[in-house]
Amino acid sequence: MAKAAEIFVETLVKAGVQRVYGVAGDSLNGITEAIRSTDGIEWMMVRHEEVAAFAAGAEAAMTGALTVCAGSCGPGNLHLINGLHDCQRSRVPVLAIAAQIPSAEMGTSYFQETKPEHLFLTCSDFCEVITQVEQIPRVLAIAMRTAIAKRCVAVVVIPGDVLTRECSSKAISLGIDQAAESVLPPPSALKAAVEILNGTKKVTILAGSGCANARAEVLALAEVLQAPIVVALRGKEYLEYDNPYFVGLNGLIGMTSGHRAMMGCDTLLMLGTDFPYSQFYPTDVKVIQLDLRGEQIGKRTRVDVGLIGDVKYTLRGMTPLLKAKKSGHLEDSVKAYKKVRKELDERAVIGKEKAVHPQYLAKCISDAASGDAVFLCDVGTPTTWSARYLKMNGRRRLLGSFNHGTMANALPQAIGVQASHPRRQVITLSGDGGLSMLMGDLLTLRQKKLPVKVVVFNNGALAFVEQEMKAAGLDMYGTEFAPQNFAKIGEAMGIRSWRVDQPEKLGAVLAEAFAHNGPALVDVAVTRQELSLPPMITAAQAVGFNLYMVKAMLHGNGSDVLDMAKTNLWR
Repeated sequence: MAKAAEIFVETLVKAGVQRVYGVAGDSLNGITEAIRSTDGIEWMMVRHEEVAAFAAGAEAAMTGALTVCAGSCGPGNLHLINGLHDCQRSRVPVLAIAAQIPSAEMGTSYFQETKPEHLFLTCSDFCEVITQVEQIPRVLAIAMRTAIAKRCVAVVVIPGDVLTRECSSKAISLGIDQAAESVLPPPSALKAAVEILNGTKKVTILAGSGCANARAEVLALAEVLQAPIVVALRGKEYLEYDNPYFVGLNGLIGMTSGHRAMMGCDTLLMLGTDFPYSQFYPTDVKVIQLDLRGEQIGKRTRVDVGLIGDVKYTLRGMTPLLKAKKSGHLEDSVKAYKKVRKELDERAVIGKEKAVHPQYLAKCISDAASGDAVFLCDVGTPTTWSARYLKMNGRRRLLGSFNHGTMANALPQAIGVQASHPRRQVITLSGDGGLSMLMGDLLTLRQKKLPVKVVVFNNGALAFVEQEMKAAGLDMYGTEFAPQNFAKIGEAMGIRSWRVDQPEKLGAVLAEAFAHNGPALVDVAVTRQELSLPPMITAAQAVGFNLYMVKAMLHGNGSDVLDMAKTNLWR
């Protein structure tokens, strides 16, 4: 008979799992030993379990296949939780192995004892405890099928001693490897949607990540409806490029053109998106929402017709039923977008003050990156500049924590992308706050020889939080970092590193770093006072900004206000 852990790992291999991300621990000894002695699978050691979950999620986002992370008992698997919340919100198939204390000690407040079966319920669709070796193949298979079919997180909790016991059961195959490809709404719902679209004059499409495999269908629909396409951030990589209907993003990091196109329509057609900001939706218009997950429909705004189905095949059935429209709505929206795009591009230049503006840095990264680069952006201002300045082309990818919105995601996600795609160029747009939070895993890049290129937007502060404080009329407090040269830290870790504080040197340094055959870090000192204003500013926010300016002058911080005025950020 084989050890239970061997059956466990063999089941993973049969499901196509090639690596398990985690930090070794005694309750995981059975798993790591079984992986060591099994061909076709490897243990991907990281320095923090949160990184393991992020890395697994990023690999799953890139491949669409099941990935695995693991944490030892107590604190070990607790560290997985934040990364798993991100995986769950992003709807990627991830299995988490949460090891438990010795089974005989459970319920006694033993050393490192927790209740993973309770703790992981909020970030998974499946969470079960295995207490007997005979459960392993079947329960593990159910967990993995759930993760694949629902594109979600599944958690298996198992005591370390159970993994080391003899097991008479055999590993089993899942019988599935991906979720359903085609799901269609009922004819009655499709008919109701077609009637609304044929009876309205101005239609705007709001498209998200659910359009990943439906680019051609979405563009064909936009042509028939003469509808501008506004994208949620997760839809940018699929629909921004070579798209005559694209008019920008909406939301906190959006553009006035995208907001205008949504507010100026008669009917809003939502395709595969869970765009969360209710204040950026139009009111008193017809709304049609198409989503594979029916529970998402009507969650953010009132909906007249809900269509449960995938975007690709539903549009193939719906578009031939629509009447071609003639409207100036698309022309006006595209004209507004071109104006906004021109204004944004004018800011991504070397200014007279010779400082490095983050807009310019983001544009330089985009220009220097390869045609199939994968970009990972930290939450905060790096996400804003990524949304506005990274150019997509159908081969590039852009990943981030766009639903969960957690700091420190870029470096861990880059590990998962580079490990699973060793020939792709992988670039992070890291904030100095985000990088410093999980900076220890720079060591993973060196140890695993992962040639990730880490670019740090070093503005010495939690810049996005500061912007929120300004909008509320508050003084900036608790957000400033002591000056830090991350290039020196990178060098101390054995990573080739550069420090840039002059914009004219940026292009050459990025070119050298991106060409380096190994991990590289570029620490760029960017200007701190850069406002990434949303497309809609409320009266309260305007009052808040004015109040902040007055306070700054009274408190002797007038230079902050002058800096913002110089960069023309208040228009």
